[in-house]
Amino acid sequence: MKKYGVNELRQMFLDFFESKGHLVMNSFSLVPQNDNSLLLINAGMAPLKPYFTGAEIPPRTRVATCQKCIRTGDIENVGKTARHGTFFEMLGNFSFGDYFKHEAIAWSWEFLTKVVGLDENRLYPSVYEEDDEAFDIWNKEIGVPADRIFRFGKEDNFWEHGAGPCGPCSEIYYDRGEKYGCGKPGCTVGCDCDRYMEVWNNVFTQFENDGEGHYETLKQKNIDTGMGLERLAVVVQDVDSIFDVDTLCALRNKVCEVAGKTYGVNHEDDVSIRLITDHMRSATFLISDGVMPTNEGRGYVLRRLIRRAARHGRLLGIEGPFLEKLSETVIEGSKDGYPELEEKKIFILNVLHNEESQFNKTIDQGLKILADLETEMKEAGKTVLSGSDAFRLYDTYGFPMDLTKEILEEKGYTIDEDGFKEEMEIQRKRARETRAVSNYMGADATVYDEIDRNITTEFTGYDKLEATSKVTVLTTETEIVDSLMEGQKGTIFVEKTPFYATMGGQEGDTGVITTANGVFRVEDTIKLRGGKYGHVGVMESGMISNGDEVTLKVDEQERKDTCKNHSATHLLQKALKTVLGAHVEQKGSLVNPTRLRFDFAHFQAMTPEEIAETEALVNKEIQAALPVTTQIMGIEEAKKTGAMALFGEKYGDEVRVVSMGDFSVELCGGTHVANTANITLFKIVSEAGVAAGVRRIEALTGNNVIEYYRQMEENLHIIAKTLKTSPAEITEKITHLQKEVKELQSENESLKSKMAQDSLGNVMDQVVEVKGVKVLASAVDGVDMNGLRDLGDQLKEKLGEGVVVLASAKDGKVSLLAMATQGAMDKGAHAGNLIKAAAAIVGGGGGGRPNMAQAGGKNPDKIPEAIAKVAELVEGQLK
Repeated sequence: MKKYGVNELRQMFLDFFESKGHLVMNSFSLVPQNDNSLLLINAGMAPLKPYFTGAEIPPRTRVATCQKCIRTGDIENVGKTARHGTFFEMLGNFSFGDYFKHEAIAWSWEFLTKVVGLDENRLYPSVYEEDDEAFDIWNKEIGVPADRIFRFGKEDNFWEHGAGPCGPCSEIYYDRGEKYGCGKPGCTVGCDCDRYMEVWNNVFTQFENDGEGHYETLKQKNIDTGMGLERLAVVVQDVDSIFDVDTLCALRNKVCEVAGKTYGVNHEDDVSIRLITDHMRSATFLISDGVMPTNEGRGYVLRRLIRRAARHGRLLGIEGPFLEKLSETVIEGSKDGYPELEEKKIFILNVLHNEESQFNKTIDQGLKILADLETEMKEAGKTVLSGSDAFRLYDTYGFPMDLTKEILEEKGYTIDEDGFKEEMEIQRKRARETRAVSNYMGADATVYDEIDRNITTEFTGYDKLEATSKVTVLTTETEIVDSLMEGQKGTIFVEKTPFYATMGGQEGDTGVITTANGVFRVEDTIKLRGGKYGHVGVMESGMISNGDEVTLKVDEQERKDTCKNHSATHLLQKALKTVLGAHVEQKGSLVNPTRLRFDFAHFQAMTPEEIAETEALVNKEIQAALPVTTQIMGIEEAKKTGAMALFGEKYGDEVRVVSMGDFSVELCGGTHVANTANITLFKIVSEAGVAAGVRRIEALTGNNVIEYYRQMEENLHIIAKTLKTSPAEITEKITHLQKEVKELQSENESLKSKMAQDSLGNVMDQVVEVKGVKVLASAVDGVDMNGLRDLGDQLKEKLGEGVVVLASAKDGKVSLLAMATQGAMDKGAHAGNLIKAAAAIVGGGGGGRPNMAQAGGKNPDKIPEAIAKVAELVEGQLK
């Protein structure tokens, strides 16, 4: 048998199923689209759920994919074993109401034995114990002897996930030989050892589970096949584990090269080598799909993967940043199957560099915090670190518990692991509660789910803003209806519409839909599954009924203003790449008639000079009056033109390419101006950070810029009037006022200081001597903390050596100050501890250094008691 490589096997599978009439689709993004039930795509069928349920019509009834997947349920075991990984590729062939068990089983057998060349005698199918049909197909049609077909129960051979489509499955196991076995008598298919490896799983989706355990047979039966590409490669290449297949082995070897280690020599090193190998694949693919490291959701999954890899690099003795080098190996090994890795290479490496640098700082910070916690434990005579402290290190500083545990164990300490788990569960519960409740499709159920899936809408609004069409569906907010009456809120669906629906960051059009009998005000236009455009709004007068011929009119001014803002975002993206660098990637946008918002990947705040340069470049291209042209072309042809594509966006075979002269070329389905000169003007009004490594620009175009300057001018005149000057002389007037304010403040401080001294009177006769140390404790009225500090400095100077404590009540609150000279400290005086005790008397708290400390309190009546107690407190400190 030939030992095919991973990239070869992927292509062989897709080519085979294409020859069986399947449409080969590219892998979907790891980020789920319109599905709140998943954080990340974790199976080949997950992005195809709408086709399985019938919510959307599939592009073909037979589909094949190789899908990128991430599962982190076993992340703690990754590296510790050679079985576990977080990233994998799933080969799948799917039938949506087309072929069923006979073909699915026959083709799985044909591919494994005839195409890949696996030995028939080493393949063992399993079926669900009640599925006689599948058993007979294997036995009578394929010719597998009955004693080589295994019947397993529901736990192993029945696929279901709560309510929704489900069904029995048939798996195929491969006997890898005795060398991989456990050697126990009776070792066979189903044993936990590595001898019999499951390589293929045919799921026969034939039932609907209502969630209560009642099953109904589906009208449309489906096939959902899953086969792990890496597992197939393990069998074909006859290697120990997924870490030994060609692409992973190349990455594993790179890890060893960077670390100066040899795989297979030391168990602890091997754990780290495997973990880094797996996590770097996952991180590279996640970033290529637009995920950024953050502290929640999928961003947290990525951050955790990067930080675990970085930490294990330290355990291997790697010095300095190293993740980028490994990511380059991932890209090199997988770019044939996933060209987006090469396209996003600069961006991927930038994100990794940034996150690794940040983590190197936080890990040092974490080590410092841990050292402080150790000191506290030592002082308190404790040997167990609390679960909440361990979790704080983990959650805030990215310090995995096993690292904390490792460091503490070396010094004879342990962790309250149960307490840590409790904190972890609280966080998980919080995350679960924030995830939206959804139906099987992972989206909130709405009235729109009940619309016939065959109903669709044709968009005609690129070049016209008015059309006549026929009403196909009417809904209120809760049900499908035959008519909408005056005052009712609802949604109108028609055959053709000039209204643009919210997509790609562009907000939906507004306007009116009219008949001879009624007027409907469109407040928003939305796009639903299956290409349906919903016009959402309110019936202003009369009535509209299903089947009516209607006239649809888009609000022309609002559309024009939206077009200006949308075209400006294209110019802005190119300008940012020019000014800041090629790593800039669009992370989101919003365009409506009043403004534009553009989110992009960049790792520090823009300087005023960069903002000015970007704005000037956009305005230069507006004044250049570039023609804006659109072309429909194939996706590959579009990429050759250099058109910029968006992260996570699902593009069909044909795409719309929007060009603005030679300056900007982007894939875009939105509406635009005919010429950049129509934008008139462009003004950036703000630039700020919105997430780790993501900046946001808000800007205006056209008349909105003129209105912005008009308002600024108006404000300028109001300010000038208030300052009793002219707009031209505002700066001079403000400079003069600032000088005046400074002089008055200085005079005010002198007066306050004099008043404080006067109210204190001659306090030197209040000095007492305690064990040879002079102590001055006194109360003063109506002085704030700054005033107390000034007084304290003066009194300490007069005192020479000793301790000064001052208290004052102002606005119902107490301020306390303690100061100790070096001579007093040498004898044991400690201002911080002294203030703590005094503050407790006046109902407050505070602290500080041995030489100076301050505190607050809320009980002014207790000031005399606190002052009276000072001498006694100082006495307790002195040696």
